[in-house]
Amino acid sequence: MALLPDAELGVVPGGGAVAKDNGLDSACIMATSALEQRMPSPAGSPSIGVGTWAWGNQFLWGYDPKQDSQLQATFERAIALGFHFFDTADSYGTGRWEGRSEELLGTWCAALPSAQRDGLTVATKLAPFPWRLGRRGFDRALAASRERLQGKLDRVQLHWSTARYAPWQELPLLDNLADWVESGVVAELGVSNIGPQRLRHLHRHLAQRGVRLASLQVQFSLLAPEAAAPGGVAQVSEELGVELIAYSPLALGWLAPVEGTPRPTPRGPRRLLFARLQKGASAVREGLLRIAAAREVPAAAVALNWCRAHGAMPIPGLRRSDQVEEAAGALAWHLSSEERAQLDALAFANTVRMPANPFQSA
Repeated sequence: MALLPDAELGVVPGGGAVAKDNGLDSACIMATSALEQRMPSPAGSPSIGVGTWAWGNQFLWGYDPKQDSQLQATFERAIALGFHFFDTADSYGTGRWEGRSEELLGTWCAALPSAQRDGLTVATKLAPFPWRLGRRGFDRALAASRERLQGKLDRVQLHWSTARYAPWQELPLLDNLADWVESGVVAELGVSNIGPQRLRHLHRHLAQRGVRLASLQVQFSLLAPEAAAPGGVAQVSEELGVELIAYSPLALGWLAPVEGTPRPTPRGPRRLLFARLQKGASAVREGLLRIAAAREVPAAAVALNWCRAHGAMPIPGLRRSDQVEEAAGALAWHLSSEERAQLDALAFANTVRMPANPFQSA
């Protein structure tokens, strides 16, 4: 069975490099060459985390409380197989299920033996909604998240950048998060949907306070490869010592096909997205399937290990125990330099990509 993902969905069409009809253009070749020069060693490859965006999301994932027992079994299998990073957000869950992801995760973490629970890293993201203003703007949101998570909160993250539409809002809210780290309320601070220029700025701002920026989370996959371009956030994160986390590493499931096995067409927004990708990005998926077939591994594992090969920890959305098994299996091997180069070329030549997050800063 193939993994169904992921973490988040953007709503604005993304752009990309243009490829000539008869092959890669010179810009794409130069980008691929630059990527090869900084390929991390397999021994230093990141782990794989668990995304919980689908836990409570009816709009995109068709959540129903009847699924909770299945989700709990998924969580328990992930714990049994050694997964230790779980990502959520205060906005995960739609309608009356808002905050459901945190609530479920908190309930199941609380049921673990203390030693096992202490070995986990639970990270949540707080949304910089327009009414959350100033250096105390996140206080109520943090209290609500901690309550839903039953106190198990190790890393708090700014969910997206406000630099494009309310730049004056961002630093006070970031300082709010840093205040909690300094006071010991939470151990670590991260950011999400931040570009390379803004990443340097925020990292410098926090460093002046003596607060470490632990992580950056961005959309990153074979259909959203921008982070891996020269000068992109993968390179800057490595330079600054910031952990890079890849959300939507399987492009909402489109990068998790099973060769020769037809799959049901998803409903809602994913149906429209999949139709668009099927028409324009089939070369990427075909290359993915070729490597998967040669290695006798699921295509999803290849997609996850491409993220890892670029220094990012992917956090696929896991909703079933068999998906946990596949993700765990990906940790047992790494892409060769040749395989990664093949996928890099396909990813950067492809022009039909995942929608970009509208709040992603430069």
